[in-house]
Amino acid sequence: MLTVELHAHTADDPEDYIPHTVEDLVDRLAELGYDAVAITLHSRQLDLTPYQAHAASRGIVLIPGVERSIEGRHTLLINYPAAAAEAVRTFDDLAELRRRHTGLVVAPHPYFPVPNCLQSTIDRSPELFDAVEMHALYTPWLNFNRRALAWAKRHQKPVVGNGDIHRLGQLGTTRSLVDAEPTADAICLAIKAGRVTVDTTPVSFVRLVWLLASVLPSGLLRRLGLRHRVE
Repeated sequence: MLTVELHAHTADDPEDYIPHTVEDLVDRLAELGYDAVAITLHSRQLDLTPYQAHAASRGIVLIPGVERSIEGRHTLLINYPAAAAEAVRTFDDLAELRRRHTGLVVAPHPYFPVPNCLQSTIDRSPELFDAVEMHALYTPWLNFNRRALAWAKRHQKPVVGNGDIHRLGQLGTTRSLVDAEPTADAICLAIKAGRVTVDTTPVSFVRLVWLLASVLPSGLLRRLGLRHRVE
């Protein structure tokens, strides 16, 4: 079984300020025993070629991806050609992407109370989604994943565990365990076939507050064109 993170941002992200580089992320993943990661910047897909040698030296498979805003709703497009994925703007475009290319479409944090989450939009075309994300940001008492898990069960979709990594401290509490060979194609095909389980532990309320305090101010400052490092 491979330990996989399918939703990670780095300092190359055009929308949020992220303090860690791809190399920082790879090194921390290796320390924690991960085998693969999808780099999913907002809006654009990062060229992973310059980072492949370092990742291979640490035993980490890099998977291309993007967190695309489709009709204002975030969707993870994983292991698609960059130009094709970045051209998706509507759910009709997403359907066309799926017809032309093989990849993995994941519904990230679909029912979190944020305007750019999928919410009821996911019900319009459930066939467009290959898997549903269980997000690491939850506690025993506050868990916005419950509706996502119920939706996945109702529509017989696999669930993947993701950290939505904006800070390296988010790694390790929720991850996907995938029965696949260590290649991007094999991992995506295995998830679509349902050969994935989620290993997850809720975070404490104190840690939840710390994570929100770390991530939200820097994201806001980035949108204002300012710089702010928080670790």
